Amino acid sequence: MNLFEEKRGPLQAPLADRMRPRTLAELVGQDHILGEGKILRRAIEQDEFGSIILWGPPGSGKTSLAQIIANRTGARFVSFSAVISGVKEIREVIAKAKHERNYYNRRTILFVDEIHRFNKAQQDAFLPHVENGTIILIGATTENPSFEVNSPLLSRSRVFVLNPLTEEELGVILRRALSDKERGLGNLKVEIAPSVLRHIAQMADGDARVALNALEMMVLMTPPNGGGLRHVTLDAAEEAMQKKALLYDRQGEEHYNIISAFHKSMRGSDPDAALYWLARMLEAGEDPLYVARRMIRFASEDIGNADPRALSVAIAAKDAFHFLGHPEGELALAQAAVYLATAPKSNAIYVAYEKVKEEVQKTQNLPVPLHIRNAPTKLMTDLGYGRGYKYPHNFKGGYVVQDYLPENLKGRRYYYPTDQGNERKIKERLEHWERLKGKGQAG
Repeated sequence: MNLFEEKRGPLQAPLADRMRPRTLAELVGQDHILGEGKILRRAIEQDEFGSIILWGPPGSGKTSLAQIIANRTGARFVSFSAVISGVKEIREVIAKAKHERNYYNRRTILFVDEIHRFNKAQQDAFLPHVENGTIILIGATTENPSFEVNSPLLSRSRVFVLNPLTEEELGVILRRALSDKERGLGNLKVEIAPSVLRHIAQMADGDARVALNALEMMVLMTPPNGGGLRHVTLDAAEEAMQKKALLYDRQGEEHYNIISAFHKSMRGSDPDAALYWLARMLEAGEDPLYVARRMIRFASEDIGNADPRALSVAIAAKDAFHFLGHPEGELALAQAAVYLATAPKSNAIYVAYEKVKEEVQKTQNLPVPLHIRNAPTKLMTDLGYGRGYKYPHNFKGGYVVQDYLPENLKGRRYYYPTDQGNERKIKERLEHWERLKGKGQAG
């Protein structure tokens, strides 16, 4: 018996578990892979498919799909969760699968929920048995398989991407739960306005499990009137769903997606988008000091000397949050994000430093010119260290034409300031010094 064959009474499981679709006809959403004629639908209907990875956000239907396959397949279906299973259990499953194949010519389909939680060694244990056909693997994950599933295993599987459910699709699921007398809430007298259902669907953020469990909570917590009718109000819905279930994993792909959106919004000079992505991270529990570090990096990489104050602002925001904490310190981060988004932009420092790093790798240890070496001893003075050095403060304007790069790199330029903000002044100053160099004169 697998976990889908357990007999559960209606009071022993949450509404979301009771309302799991049992057939493809009951499944709502994912038409891009399960619509009529689509390859995954045909594979399920014909009970013929290879190993697959189901990748999608929570509540999008991954486990429900596995349940549907379990109900339809003639193969032996085994399922377990990566959270509670290890290599020992895998070996037991493989041994049984070999027995079934050798003695009964029966396939084994192994469903692994949250496969991303298996480490490399555990995933490697599947590989030879997937390759030789001992098992057909169905893995479910909320994380990008490119990051979380071993490449050899991934190359032997077909990845199907499940999308978050739309508000309309969640509405269908909620209305079905309200009317279903066998598994849902159909035996209760419930009055609930369409606007309340819309609020649940919006706040569930594409997650059917969140939507159904919230519906059950608000219905059961609403006392019936004298006639047994439960009138579920918008206030009850708002109380049951006090906060939107934000999709965010500090170690997963969405972490990188959102920090990228935040960075690109600031680079694109959009303070509103920068504030939105900042709030998405902070509200979902991201480490605020991580966000502050990213802004400090941004101040140098994307603003640089176009506005030298940007770096100070970013560092001050970090210090302010460190001093104030939640929630007061969040405003300092928001202030910095807006400042960085609206500041003049230049990546000239970033480009220059990348060129210099490349140059250093190519030229290695070029000697320091003698005239700018330090000469703390008589021997070094006698060897010419520091000889011919011109002290800029002794010249008009504090500048004198003089070479500072190694001999092989004389005249090389790396930093090209832009016309943005403060860099325009820097550019003019450098151009003036270049003219002086051309004349071989002091400033």
